Parts: sequence; C-alpha cells; structure tokens
Amino acid sequence: MFKNSRYQRGAALAVAALGLAAAPALAQTAKSGVGIDPANIDKSVKPCDNFFQYANGNWLKNNPTPAAESRWGSFNELAEHNYATQKAILEDLAAHASTAKPGTNAQKVGDFYASALDTMAIERAGLKYLQPYLTKINSLKTLPEVQAYLADPKSVSTGWYDFGVGQDEKISTQYAVQMGQGGLTLPDRDYYLKDDARSKSIRAAYKTYLTTVFGLLGDAPALATANADAVMALETKMAEASRTRVDLRDPQKNYNKMTVAQATKDYPNLALPLVLKNNGLGAAKEVIVGQPEFLKAANGLLASTPIADQRQYLRWHLVSSLTSALPKAYGDAAFRYAQALTGAKKQQPRWKRSLQATDRSLGEAFGELYVAKAFSPAAKLKAKEMIENLRKAYAERIMATDWMSAATKKEAIVKLNAFAVKIGYPDKWKDYSKLKVTRTSYLDNLIAARQWAAQDNLSHFGKPIDRGEWGMTPPTVNAYYNPAMNEIVFPAGILQAPFYDPKADDAVNYGGIGAVIGHEMTHGFDDQGRQYDAKGNLRDWWTKEDGDKFNAKAKMVGQQYSKFSPLDSVYVNGDLTMGENLADIGGLTIAYQAFQKTAEAKAGKSIDGFTPEQRFFLSWATVWRTNDRPQAVRQQVLTDPHSPGMFRANGPLMNMPEFYKAFGCQPTDKMARPTVEQARIW
Repeated sequence: MFKNSRYQRGAALAVAALGLAAAPALAQTAKSGVGIDPANIDKSVKPCDNFFQYANGNWLKNNPTPAAESRWGSFNELAEHNYATQKAILEDLAAHASTAKPGTNAQKVGDFYASALDTMAIERAGLKYLQPYLTKINSLKTLPEVQAYLADPKSVSTGWYDFGVGQDEKISTQYAVQMGQGGLTLPDRDYYLKDDARSKSIRAAYKTYLTTVFGLLGDAPALATANADAVMALETKMAEASRTRVDLRDPQKNYNKMTVAQATKDYPNLALPLVLKNNGLGAAKEVIVGQPEFLKAANGLLASTPIADQRQYLRWHLVSSLTSALPKAYGDAAFRYAQALTGAKKQQPRWKRSLQATDRSLGEAFGELYVAKAFSPAAKLKAKEMIENLRKAYAERIMATDWMSAATKKEAIVKLNAFAVKIGYPDKWKDYSKLKVTRTSYLDNLIAARQWAAQDNLSHFGKPIDRGEWGMTPPTVNAYYNPAMNEIVFPAGILQAPFYDPKADDAVNYGGIGAVIGHEMTHGFDDQGRQYDAKGNLRDWWTKEDGDKFNAKAKMVGQQYSKFSPLDSVYVNGDLTMGENLADIGGLTIAYQAFQKTAEAKAGKSIDGFTPEQRFFLSWATVWRTNDRPQAVRQQVLTDPHSPGMFRANGPLMNMPEFYKAFGCQPTDKMARPTVEQARIW
C-alpha cells in the first residue's frame, strides 16, 4: 500500500513514484511555486542532514495536528479536499432521496447518509433496533447453541476467528474457504501481553470502555465490571495464541490447506460442517487455515469458557461494532477509549464520520456517483501513460542488476509485463439491488450493509476469479498491489495533488505519483510479493543463489530502519516494515530513472532556484510531510507495516547516490552513508 496499510490478508499498500521519456514534458507550462511551495522549506536545516525537515519544516510549524486528528499531513489534506466533494454529493443525494426512484443507488446512498446524520432519531430509538440481536445472544445457554449462533450468516458480529472466501494463493484461478486468527478488540496482540506503562494505560482505558458499555446496556456496576473482566480475560487468551504481525507477513507459513474432514477433526468445537452448510459453502472439500495454533486455542476456549462469559463476549462485539448507530453515550465512550490510542482531542464531526461509513458500506454505489463528478478521463489516461513508462524503466533496472542471474531476470520480466493495472474506478460496478436501505433506522442500514457484504464475499465460492473486483473504493487516497491477482491499483482519490498535478512540472509528478506507481510495482518484488509468480501463485521462481542474495540485501534495509527512532526509546520495527521500506526505496529509484528520460530533466532548467533533480526529491518529501501525535506514532510503530513519515522520506534518500549528487552532500553530513552501507535492490 501507499498510505499506511497491503494485501487483503494483512498486507499494506505503498506509494512509489516514477516517470519515463514517453511522458509529455511540462517544463514550458510549469509555473513558479506549482507543486513545490518554497515557503514550506526550512532553510535553517541542511538538506543532507534531515531532508524531511528541510523540505517541510515551515509547513510543519504552520500546520499543527487538528484537535480531531491523530496526525496531519499530505494524505489528510487531499482526503479533506475529497471529503468536501463527497459531502456536497451526499448532501444533494440526501435532500432528494425521497424523490429518487426506489431501489436506485441514489436512493440508497442518500437515505443511508441521511439516517447516519439523524442523531435525534438515533437517540429516540435507543436500543430498539438492537434489542432483537441482544435477546438472541442472551438466550444462548449451551455450546451447541453458541455454535449455531456463530454459524448463522445473519449474526451481525461474532468474533472468535476470521472466516470467509478468498483467492487460493497457490491456485490463483480458484476461490477457497479461509479461516484464521481474529476476535480481538485492541489493535494488536501485544497490547494485551506487554507490561510497559503505555500498554497498561491502554488496557486500563479499554477496561473502562468495556465497563461503561455494559453499564449503558443496563448491567449493575458490579456486574458490568465482572463482565468486562470476562471479556478481557478471554481476549487475552486469544492474544496469547495469536501470531505477531511479523509472523503474519510470511505467506508460506500462513497457508495451511487441509480437508474439511481434517479441520473438523482438529477443531471439532468450531462446528465447521455447520458453518459451511449455513453459509452456502456445503460443497467445499478443503479449507485454508492461516494460523492452526490459533484455531486450536479457539477450539479449546469454546469448550472451556463458561457460556455466560461467552455471551458477554458476543454481546460486547455486537455493541462495540455498532456504536455509531447507538445513542451518543455509546459513541462518547468509544471516543474516550480511542483517545488513549491516538491522542485525538475531540471527535470528528458527525458528517465526516457518516460520510466515511457511507463509503465503507456502499463503496461502489457511492463511488460511481463520485467519479462521475470528480474524476476526468484525461486523468485516467495520464496515469496509464506514466504506469507504462515506469514499467519500461523497471525492466531496465531489472536487466541492469549485477547480482541476479539471467534465469531469474527472465521470470521477473515476465511478471512485470503481466502486471494488471486498475486506474480510478472499476469497469463493472457491484450490484446492490438486494440491499435494502431506508431512512428509518441507521442501525438497521448498517446491519443490512454488513450482511450484504458478507453474502457478496461468500457468493464468490465456486465461481471464476473476478479479476475486475477492487479492494478499495474510488475516493480512497491510497493505492495497492495484490499479489494473488498480480495487479496494481490506483483509486481516483489519489490521482490529485500533491501526488499528481497537471499544472506542475515533470519533476513534481514523477517525485509524487510516479513514486507511488513505482512503489506498488516494487511490492511485486519485495520480500512478500517476490514469492508470487506472474499468475499470482505462491511459488518460488527464484534460483536459490538469487534468493539468498535478495535476502542479504533486504536484511541490510531491515537493519537500517530498525535504527530509526521517531520518539525516545521507540524504534521502527525493520522486520514489520520491510515490504513497505523496500517498496519506497525501489519505487523512488525507478521513478528517478524514468524521470531522467524526460525532456525537462535533460534540459536542466531550474524553477524557484531548484534544479529538476532537486524538485523531484522535494516532491517526494512533500508526500510524506506529517505532524503526528506521540500516541499515534507509538501505535503505528507497533501495528503498522509502514514506517513513520520522516523515515519514509529520508530512508530511501540515504540509499540513493542520486540524492547526494543533487544536493551536494558531503561524507560528514548526517544522512550520508558510505557506498557499502547503502541498501538498494533495484
């Protein structure tokens, strides 16, 4: 991924910028200050000491994190611009939903958004629309009844483990039933298990949140505390059986295919045959288990945990997943807990939370309406041109490597040429005709959308792979690479400034969207993506010698980033962030090579006193400018496969002689590294 997230199963999307000769030069039309605002530069800092601070210092001083945000940077600025467009569309749809043809996307999107905004109706309803689901949970008395509840596709939020249909990573032409670890509320297993002061304070905030919600549901104080303890104890046992985020990055270890009969024998209390039957998957003969040891633990816990405690666990996961559709007291309790995690000072406005919920729940119904007003065919064409230019530059880099054998290079080129490209929005939109949305109840709408999405996922089983399906909605400010599809995807939301600006010079666009494109391409050749072949199969196509050389180079990157410290005593996890760091380094390298082929780069004309090469690197650093709250940084380092913004900006540059040359860096400068310490694979 580009932003801070990758593959659908625990992967993260990353950004990479690139450019090539075929792209039209923009030097003649570029204006002073377009794309790069000199006022943002802090000239009191030497560019070769801390380029992130040099390029963004004044911007950082003048753009503190807003009270409702945990961080503020280029992604947020672009997202805010997109939100303004989306809000205008949604307000118009909400105002005219009553006159829209029933069952149309316009009616559904308008009524969904309007119901989310109607806080008076939500307060009046109280628990009215939630009560049938609570009653069902409270009626559970035996393990078979719990098993039936977990197997019911209409159960809204079940916890315990993840279950669904996804692409078989070793037979990429087929869908498969998949199961894996899940069921936790805190962001990561370590929050339950670590004994440092930060972890303890977050657990305390979580315990308060649990207790408050049980109290709001009507439990007496002593009972609310006991129920909170029961949920915490059960989730802690689940955390103990969960794999770390680093372990989850190994696709081979997280692929464990077995027959349904074997899985039923190994995990009898999960009642897999009943789950498959009730979810329309009775024909399945095999299941891919991500983390067998977790399912073994869940199997044991289902039998050993008192049913009364399991009811509280299910009750909690139901309510906590729907707080936005419940009275204000529930949302306030959720926010107080979120503050401990992120440091945000106040909640985001209701309209923004409602907009985000609409995008999550009706992503393509809303997305189709969004792109009709906010994304031009010209932008899509320009992005496609740059992608093909970058593909050519990448092929050159692969063929020029001095450490890779001819056999592996050949396979790499085949994979590169096989990259499928998706730009802007899907060619075929999802069909929401079976989803009913009204203005009566926001909670009912949320549940209906959730059940529709679950059924949409399950319906893939037994069908040909849908290669037109998207993993992000059109307004999303992000991008991703999907290894099993061998595809790179760029939603309309990110194809705007500062990533791409049609009025800016090539240096700005290659340092922005070009690096994003190169980043996603490099995910196909990072430590995870390289394990998939051109057809998306999890297959080792490298010679052993080449694989060993790659791992040695990747290890250097991991060691570099593990020394980066965003806060006192807090260090980047070079293993967790490996894929994104490799994609940043590779993407920027490829983008620079492509940019060098443009007429503007060859002309060498300066703008605002900066050479084309300097503007290229300034553009890259602009992408990563961000003010982060300390709480958000700590959470990111623990849970996010992306490094903090400063190190995404500076890390790749420390491995690029081209950067040293552009800014005349000397060996004594803080960012300078001897050639033998520079880690670059492509």
